[in-house]
Amino acid sequence: MAGVVATQSMYSRAEAQPTPSATAYSITESNHAASRGNAREAMDGDTSYVTVKVNGKSRVVLGQDFTDVKSVLDAGDITLEPGDQVNPSLTTKVDESTTISIERQGAKMETTESKIPFNTVKKDDPSLPKGTEKVQTEGEEGILEKTNLVTRTGDKVVSSNTFATWVKKAPVEKVVLVGTGNPQPAATSAPAQTSNNSNTNANNSSQQAAASSIGSTAPVGEMQQWAHDYLLANGGSEGDFTATVYIISRESGWNVNATNPSSGAYGLAQALPGSKMASHGADWQSNYQTQLKWFWDYCKGRYGSVQGAYNFWQANHWY
Repeated sequence: MAGVVATQSMYSRAEAQPTPSATAYSITESNHAASRGNAREAMDGDTSYVTVKVNGKSRVVLGQDFTDVKSVLDAGDITLEPGDQVNPSLTTKVDESTTISIERQGAKMETTESKIPFNTVKKDDPSLPKGTEKVQTEGEEGILEKTNLVTRTGDKVVSSNTFATWVKKAPVEKVVLVGTGNPQPAATSAPAQTSNNSNTNANNSSQQAAASSIGSTAPVGEMQQWAHDYLLANGGSEGDFTATVYIISRESGWNVNATNPSSGAYGLAQALPGSKMASHGADWQSNYQTQLKWFWDYCKGRYGSVQGAYNFWQANHWY
């Protein structure tokens, strides 16, 4: 099928669609991503996903009842520029075997990296004297990699569009054990030594329990502070917030516009498809509060709670 050259009058962004500042995918394995909504259920066989390639980079666009190439680009919020080579043409009918190719002359993919801050998690430990703290795990910043489609004239950047942003390396939380116990008396006799042995065994068990406890997490940034305050004001716990931070940091690096090029999963929690979050607000594409409310309800419905989702994520590295 013949391709076309886009002109400004042929295609423009639908005004009803918010403009994402970035797209991304998480470190969650893409073959498990359907857990975030069973995207294709009850679609009655209609075309629900199409692959789009921009200068050779692939992205899956999810939707319902796709008809032609233009309907796919609309759903994916993909704007053509004058001179773009599109194959097949905008009016070509599509199905799930279709691959839409867009070539932008004079543009190339460029990658940059930025840091994802780590959180500090505090866990009670009865084996440590009350009022003392001990660092169990040092924190490490994560790495967020961004790929931009950049057009240059000489050294001047004419345009730069973010194609993908992904969690290249998840941050590692700093874990601090907080003492909640009493100092143990020194041994003065054989019976006391036996008692100390018992206490030591009990303390070891307590320390293991403390290490497996979910703990409390200090918020980093505006989104996390809102999530923390909202949860506690609505019957949630510090553990619920810790679970939230753990999952979202690994799914999207707290990138509201995160889009997985392989599966089409979208947003902070990588909902699949992202439009499922519309049940919690029309601004689901850009509002982190709407996305988080959907996430908590999804976790409650599928795992019983966000901590249930956290336990599943730790065991399976997806949810």
